[in-house]
Amino acid sequence: MGFMQAILALDQGTTSSRAILFDRSSAVLGAAQKEFRQVYPQAGWVEHDPVEIWQSQLEVARAALAQAGLKARDVAAIGITNQRETTVLWDRRTGAPIHNAIVWQDRRTAKFCDQLKRAGLGETVQRKTGLVIDAYFSGSKLRWLLDHVAGARERAGRGELAFGTIDTWLLWNLTGGRCHLTDPSNASRTMLYNLRSGDWDDELLRALDIPREVLPEVRASSEALGETGAGVLDGPVVIAGVAGDQQAALFGQSCFERGLAKNTYGTGCFMLMNIGLEPTPSRHQLLTTVAWKAGPKPEFALEGSVFIGGAVVQWLRDGLGLVKSSSEIEALASSVPDCGGVYLVPAFAGLGAPHWDQYARGTITGLTRGTTAGHLARAALEGIAFQVADVLEVMREDSGIPMNGLRVDGGASANNLLMQFQADLLRVPVVRPKVVETTALGAAYLAGLAAGFWKDRAEVRQAWRADRVFEARMSADEAAHRRSRWAEALKRAGEWEERTQAQPAPVTA
Repeated sequence: MGFMQAILALDQGTTSSRAILFDRSSAVLGAAQKEFRQVYPQAGWVEHDPVEIWQSQLEVARAALAQAGLKARDVAAIGITNQRETTVLWDRRTGAPIHNAIVWQDRRTAKFCDQLKRAGLGETVQRKTGLVIDAYFSGSKLRWLLDHVAGARERAGRGELAFGTIDTWLLWNLTGGRCHLTDPSNASRTMLYNLRSGDWDDELLRALDIPREVLPEVRASSEALGETGAGVLDGPVVIAGVAGDQQAALFGQSCFERGLAKNTYGTGCFMLMNIGLEPTPSRHQLLTTVAWKAGPKPEFALEGSVFIGGAVVQWLRDGLGLVKSSSEIEALASSVPDCGGVYLVPAFAGLGAPHWDQYARGTITGLTRGTTAGHLARAALEGIAFQVADVLEVMREDSGIPMNGLRVDGGASANNLLMQFQADLLRVPVVRPKVVETTALGAAYLAGLAAGFWKDRAEVRQAWRADRVFEARMSADEAAHRRSRWAEALKRAGEWEERTQAQPAPVTA
């Protein structure tokens, strides 16, 4: 394998598809990125065109190889990482989707999820899957497609349709329809997968009325799964790594030991802590999820999901026109010394962990005539950090593991003002690594370890380097006061849509 120079990571995200080539030292040899359309059929609904996702992903894979001057024969393996929970249903014979993909942010199944809760399924779902019942997960989305696309349920029962999250959809297309597979990190986000048995759960399939025939086979996150089909690249390459984006970032941050945690600041914010080989249930509505299966046994993580993270910055840019590009937000927020008493709760798609209020909506409190665009920008950034602090607090309680630092990545982790405020609230060091593309890196590591490109995790760990460490500067009293004000703002955002019986606000992706 000496001549193979790279691992190709395919990073299929919520707003763009990326491809990055890494060498043995984890350096980037080539990269390409392409945005694709967000589809909003009605308030609270979010869709993607699965064909556009596949074509954009293929285009950037070829572009990254061309940029690096590499051929398929130079690539030891492909690793896939993906936006999770987004749901695709397609025809096995033609490979054509029977509907747009329903995106993880989509709220159309909220009422159905309420029915499941009323039917008393909450405890069963948490015990078996580690999840709470919510429209966020794939199971209710798949059920909606089977019920609302003409003939879908009958065709599914006859074995004519295939369901997949985005990893499965990409694997299917990369292998020319030969592989209908997923890995446990993605399967554990469906509300249909039993963490202890490591397979789809018959009781939950019955409860959601989903035929087993549509489901992919669950394989490891780090093993040879199949080869690229004819015409995909200029030769066959083995696909040897798959993990949902947040679990891939945990792996890419070398959080291999119990108690190590990372937070990714992307469209949403996702904090994961490695909790080892036992899927401990949460007492605070955090999720217990498979981190990865890259050895004989799966490893688990606690996860807290914040639905709107960096997306609030996109809203300030596109919705309010306060900045022309997201990179200008730090300068605007720095134009004022503090938030001026303004708190922005970005509950555009409800509130995730630890609140799980799918009827909450975005709220700005504390406005005065003296409020400027700078105050709004600062309050928006601080709103991201407050949400992350809420999650970390309950994660410490649930795990019983003292946390001595938080590793950070994702686009908004480049924002020094946000990272400093995060350290101020958390009272632990916030550590930003040299390579912030940890999601793609994690997929590369999983594939590279399976292909023998890297020898073991110890070799991978050596490549991880800190870029900057942020330590708390604000006094503990001031941080506590700010968090108490945030808690007041949260109350005002809670259950808004349910109380007013209004339509859900459009979700900003």
